[in-house]
Amino acid sequence: MTQPAAEIFKAYDIRGIVDKSLTVETVRGIGQALGSEALARGQKAIVIGRDGRLSGPAFAAALAEGITAAGIDVIDIGCVATPITYFAAYHLDTHSCVSITGSHNPPDYNGLKMVLGGQTLYGNMIQDLRRRIIENDFAHGAGKISHTDVRQAYIERILADVKLARPLKIVLDSGNGVAGNTAPELYKRLGCELVELFSEVDGNFPNHHPDPSKPENLEDVIAALKSSDAELGLAFDGDGDRLGVVTKDGEIIYPDRQLMLFAADVLSRVPGGQIIYDVKCTRNLAPWIRQHGGEPVMWNTGHALVKAKLKETGAPLAGEMSGHMFFKERWYGFDDGLYTGVRLLEILSRSPDANAILKALPNAVSTPELNIKMQEGEPAQLVAKLQALKFDGEAERITIDGLRVEFADGFGLARSSNTTPVVVLRFEADNAAALERIQAVFREAISAAWPGLTLPF
Repeated sequence: MTQPAAEIFKAYDIRGIVDKSLTVETVRGIGQALGSEALARGQKAIVIGRDGRLSGPAFAAALAEGITAAGIDVIDIGCVATPITYFAAYHLDTHSCVSITGSHNPPDYNGLKMVLGGQTLYGNMIQDLRRRIIENDFAHGAGKISHTDVRQAYIERILADVKLARPLKIVLDSGNGVAGNTAPELYKRLGCELVELFSEVDGNFPNHHPDPSKPENLEDVIAALKSSDAELGLAFDGDGDRLGVVTKDGEIIYPDRQLMLFAADVLSRVPGGQIIYDVKCTRNLAPWIRQHGGEPVMWNTGHALVKAKLKETGAPLAGEMSGHMFFKERWYGFDDGLYTGVRLLEILSRSPDANAILKALPNAVSTPELNIKMQEGEPAQLVAKLQALKFDGEAERITIDGLRVEFADGFGLARSSNTTPVVVLRFEADNAAALERIQAVFREAISAAWPGLTLPF
């Protein structure tokens, strides 16, 4: 086969533009490389699930063809949210799975999130698949393909464990992503009354982009909360592994504040537990975790990296600012937006006023994630230059993932994205004046390190 495009092999998944960098032929080659690696690891079968993107069926067929050509069986579970694919690896006892998903990327993207023998592939493991394709280092065999549906098993597993103290009326926005074919049934059976938005799975995403981390994509939820008597709004990303939360009065509860609520709840049953969070999260999180009897652990951004840390530490809970939440307590430790929403409602249903609980969580003045667009390879160079600078008023610096500079009254973060050629920035402070000062310090540093960049702040 022709050599696959190097840029599709990302830090923790494979992702590219359909029919350009990511073709059916490439996916078949990845399938055979993955099947060969599975065989080397003593695996016997791989579950395949796909999100609602238009290229999904063709890619699923090509992937299955490649995997079975290496002598590994395939269990195709159809069009389901990524976390349901992860669940199927446990439920069907394969411990290996691939979700064909473009996540929250534009409609012309697709990709693969891969787990072998319970380990999420990332970094060199993903590069090794590329090496296998280039060197034609494939196993050969004749695996079988079977089809099954695990959605009901997934719903039943959740309903057996989670109970609401009272019924809730919520706005549920699936954004025409794949969560739409499972979330409404799950939440209704949990005891919720729904105001449903865009539950129809449509890979064109005709209503808004399915990325709840961007405030503009939650405008429909905010409008529905205004015009109905629903108490709360939940929104999912394109493949259902991330959650957005909106209060009755339209305030977005960002994932680092959601994590506070989950941490307090989990620590009430797992005293002394470690709670893992990524470098983009609020500085209010560590004192909150300590106050509730837990141990805060700051870590790199990236679902695969967080999952690896979760496994290493045995922590009961982890979360990322992007909206990935990982419950090990009572669940499997993979990121699951549908399950996260259920756990949120379980906590909030114990109170007569769900919104009061959310709004009482510690808050700070902060920016959403800001991006500086650059050329491939340049973001890492810029971050390295920033790491070499001293910042005015700097109290502490954290370099586990990019550069997070802590000040007495806030922080600034610059890190290189692992998925697209951008520098990710985030700022937080005790008040607006401090935020402006910290941003000015970073503006000056970035302009000195890389003159002529257009900055988003």
